[in-house]
Amino acid sequence: MSTTATRRDTAMPALAAAIAAGLTLLVMIRLALQSSQGQHWDDEAMRTVIAGRDTRLALLSGLGYVSIGAIVMVALACGVVALLRGKARLAIGAAVIIGGADITTQVLKHAFLDRPDFGLGVLNSLPSGHTTVVASAVGAALLVAPGGVRPLVAATGGFATTLTGASTIVAGWHRPADVVAALAVSLVWTGFVALCFHGPRTPVTGTFVSALLGCGAALAFLVAIGVRPAYGWVGFTQASLVLGAVTAVTALFVVAAAAVSPAE
Repeated sequence: MSTTATRRDTAMPALAAAIAAGLTLLVMIRLALQSSQGQHWDDEAMRTVIAGRDTRLALLSGLGYVSIGAIVMVALACGVVALLRGKARLAIGAAVIIGGADITTQVLKHAFLDRPDFGLGVLNSLPSGHTTVVASAVGAALLVAPGGVRPLVAATGGFATTLTGASTIVAGWHRPADVVAALAVSLVWTGFVALCFHGPRTPVTGTFVSALLGCGAALAFLVAIGVRPAYGWVGFTQASLVLGAVTAVTALFVVAAAAVSPAE
């Protein structure tokens, strides 16, 4: 197979992932932010899950570790791994994913996106900054990790991202659309960097199973520590759909990020 053909084969999934993520972001903005009905649906979805005082404090404590310092540490760690592997360009790519995604989220949230007043408040929270921090770190880690350890990174990343996104919903900090939008922003940047790098892709099978296990484990953990439907058994279906959807979208993000990362 020629180099041109190989590049075309590896570039297309990255391009497709970036475009799909960009369209998802636009849909979230139009539906959940700029639509009255969408705002109400999103707000109701956030209120379907609750946690007791101790559980809530534990989740808030965990979210407290998601900070600028954490971003810097992850970026440095990714850079060290890439350099130890003799892949300096991967270190640059990881920094671009983390910096690009997190800056994009903050600029969108605070400078470009306004929340129309439909009776649910006008303070915009889309995309979720906390979720972007963790998701972009996962995208960067998958980029620099050797193929053999990517399933482990996918499992760990799926757990951390699901736990972070769902925790912001349970804490009342963010609505589900905010979390999905953050994942979309992170995947846009991961896909863009992967598109620039080309190279053979890593088989998806191992990362697919690992991502599902990691995300599912985070969901089970939340239930185990006391996250419950807000309306008891009457609201069980709605709460399950909300947390299940967040878990599924997160798993899809991790699988996509792993699939487009070149196997160098």
